[in-house]
This record gives sequence, structure tokens and C-alpha cells, in this order.
Amino acid sequence: MATVTVGAVRERAPGERRVALVPEAVTLLRRAGLDVLVETGAGSGAWFTDADYTAAGATVVPLNELYARADGVLCVAPPDQETAGALRSGQTLIGLLEPLRHPDLVTGLHRRGVRTLSLDLLPRTLSRAQSMDALTSQANIAGYKAAVLAADSYDRFLPMLTTAAGTMRPAQVLVLGAGVAGLQAIATARRLGAVVTAYDVRAASRGEVESLGARFLDVQSPHNEEPGTGQGGYARELTAEEQQAQRAALDAFIARSDIVVTTAQVPGRKPPLLVTSAVLERMHSGSVVVDLAASELGGNVEGSEPDKTGVLANGVTVIGAGHLPSAMATAASTAYARNLVALLRHLAPDGELVLDPADEITGALMGGEPS
Repeated sequence: MATVTVGAVRERAPGERRVALVPEAVTLLRRAGLDVLVETGAGSGAWFTDADYTAAGATVVPLNELYARADGVLCVAPPDQETAGALRSGQTLIGLLEPLRHPDLVTGLHRRGVRTLSLDLLPRTLSRAQSMDALTSQANIAGYKAAVLAADSYDRFLPMLTTAAGTMRPAQVLVLGAGVAGLQAIATARRLGAVVTAYDVRAASRGEVESLGARFLDVQSPHNEEPGTGQGGYARELTAEEQQAQRAALDAFIARSDIVVTTAQVPGRKPPLLVTSAVLERMHSGSVVVDLAASELGGNVEGSEPDKTGVLANGVTVIGAGHLPSAMATAASTAYARNLVALLRHLAPDGELVLDPADEITGALMGGEPS
């Protein structure tokens, strides 16, 4: 039986510093009976050298050799057209491929005989797949970094401080969205000493918010119902009527907050607009808004742009922070690599890569790929 070979490529998206495998993961995969290739310079953005990978048991090779030898190609973000075009029939591409946003890319790979496993399709409610849940691992990092970024951008203290010069009141932080990223932002802001309030369309998240020492903001739905619980552990997209009612109720609280962190996303769709320009104009000078949903599809904050920071005329800072895991590339890569190790152990328990669409995990990651 031939040994399965997997190869981690260097990320080519602008600003992307993460890498699919770290040296620690290479050691684990080698113990599981897999051969590991790593593209030259793949880990440099996350501070892992080629020598680190070699010492862990990987073979560092140029990209063309990796494609020629690897059975499975590992990436973080969806590959560009040039990189995707180099994949050959019979290979398997594994990463956060976002097939809902890039259907042409995935369809084109399937037509050429390249199998795809997209980690962002993994159901979060599947308990035995939790160790493979890359969206959760990356969202944890994004939520932490969002709170730290907000604190760094805010020109006052987050905790209450009593000094000889008087007492400084604590910052009032509002987190919109109590999913994985939101909960981590809440926990981090609380550890920094802020007074934190959180809101989510799913009333069931109240217990999680309050367990972290934050207040849950009650906003009534138009029909006195819980509007936002969707399938697979994600919040569903609100209707136009629900969005209008939620926004009207939230506006006053947003306007008097010192820091607002927004985290509401719908997989493959435009994020809901939670903070309008009119509300931003009502916020006091020095306030900070961090939009974790900022992307090419839009964001939760009107006018926010991914990876850009702007200061409005009234002195409110708006940060489009849609790619925060890449800003913590070492931690994010380590967490992501552990997700991949867990997945590869599942796919190749005996050292042979098996893609069975009937398997609950594999079938979900393949996303209904035609056989």
C-alpha cells in the first residue's frame, strides 16, 4: 500500500499570513503514517522557517514538485486561478474553500477531477467533528483580536481605575452577535475590565453571554418570536422586517456605547447591516467600532471596508476587521493545523486516504460533490 502524501502550499492571497500546517502538525501526521511536503517559504508569514519543517520531518519542495507528488493539497484560503489550475485529476484539495462564495472555482475543480473538502461546510452541531472545526478555531482568534484591537484604538481605559487623580469610569462595550467570535470578544473585553453588553438574534445565547459576566440586551422581535435560529448551529439571515425592527431597538444602545464589536455573519451571503451611518453620527467622539464581518460582500457597519480603518468627521473610529486571524498568524495557523490533523486522521486512519461521501463528516465537507 502506497503511503499517502499531503502537501501544504504557501498562501497567495494579499495579506494572508497563515499556513495550513505548522511543524507540530507535521510531526503528528508523520506519526500517523503520512508523508508531508511543504512548499518553500510557506510558513514564513507565521514565523515558521523551512528548517523548522525539515526538523519536524517534512520535505520542503518548490510548488511544482509539491503538485506532482501530493495526493492531498492543504491550504487555508481558496486558491487563486493560477494555483487551482495547477491541480491535477485525482488530487484532493482541503481548505476553507468557501464554495458558497466561489462556486465557479469549486465546480471547475470538480470538472477536472479534483476532489474538494471545504472545512467551512462542517456542521458545528456534529460533536465528533469538533476537533476539525476550523471556523470555530479561527473565530475564537478573531473575537480575541477584535477586543484587543478595540482596546488599543480606544483612547481611554477599559477598566475602572481609582487613582490619586480621580476615578476613571469603565468603558461600555457592546458586542453584536454572540456566536464563537462574539463570545470570545465578550470574554476578552471582560478580562480587560470593561462593562460588556451583548446582543444576538438567538435568545438561546442569553445563558452563554451571562455566564461570561456580560449583560444580554433584550430586543423584541416583530411577532414576539425568536427570529434568528437557523440550521447547523448558525444564525439564519433575518427578514427585512425583522432587521428593521431590530435596528430601531438597537440604535439608542449603540449610540451611547464606547466600543462596539460586530460579529454577525451569514455563510456565503451579505452580512446583515446592524450599524447605520445615522447611528454612527450619533456616537460620541472617541468611540470605536470594530466590524468583524467586513468583506467584499459588505459588513455589519455601513461604510466599513475590509482591512481599512477610518475616522469619521465626528471622531468615531471604524475598523473593518474581516481578516483578523491572519493578524495572529502563528496562533491561527497552529489552531488550523490541529483541525487538519484531526481531519486527516479521520480520512486516513490506516495511512490510506479514503473519501466516502456516505460518511457524515466527509459527505458534509464534500458539499454534495457529484461522484
